[in-house]
Amino acid sequence: MDSLNCYANIMMCKTKQMLRYGDMPMLKFSVFYPKAAIRYYPFAQNSINNQIQSQVAGFMHYVSNDLYYQAIDTYNQSQENSFPFRRYEAALQYTVTYNQNCHLSLYADQYEYAGGAHGNTVRTSNTWDLASGHNIPLSDFFPVGQNYRSWLIAEMTKQADEKIRQNPGIFFENYPALIAEYFNKEHYYLTPRGIAIYYQQYEIAPYSTGIVVFTIPYMDSSQFKLP
Repeated sequence: MDSLNCYANIMMCKTKQMLRYGDMPMLKFSVFYPKAAIRYYPFAQNSINNQIQSQVAGFMHYVSNDLYYQAIDTYNQSQENSFPFRRYEAALQYTVTYNQNCHLSLYADQYEYAGGAHGNTVRTSNTWDLASGHNIPLSDFFPVGQNYRSWLIAEMTKQADEKIRQNPGIFFENYPALIAEYFNKEHYYLTPRGIAIYYQQYEIAPYSTGIVVFTIPYMDSSQFKLP
């Protein structure tokens, strides 16, 4: 078998539910998540699926307990004060971004609406070696000893400079400092074009901009150890 050419067969699974308080709908939630099948590598397959299932279970526990009871409290307060109640919503949606060369990469967006002006989304991500099932740190894609953090920040700042020239106001005024301050080596995933580094809502840009993603192309083989 050629481990360099291995990939995962992905089946997307979906579940959704409405939680009620008596007859009143309190909270609607959904989960859209992948299940991987990896030929010849059952240990890796089980490891990856177990990690995803653990993430999904954690989300469902949070929604069915903390967020649900928060919705009930909000509903009771709205009844006492004659305010309208807006049903809560939550969703966890996975997107597979890279599945080749024995690498599987994805991100998961967790959306939550708790009755305010708008909802909020938090992104997480994972990149695995399909032969071992191990999570791959960002540093593994760069030569040993390279200051990849500084290099990435410089590349992302260049991209941000160009974006803000084309669309003034897309980032906060001090975005160069914020790009460095909020850089998180866990916040990355692979794409066919390059490594994507993302920033959560409000970190470097207003809410209207959303989650900011910078894709660093696989152009310079002296900088990257290509997947």
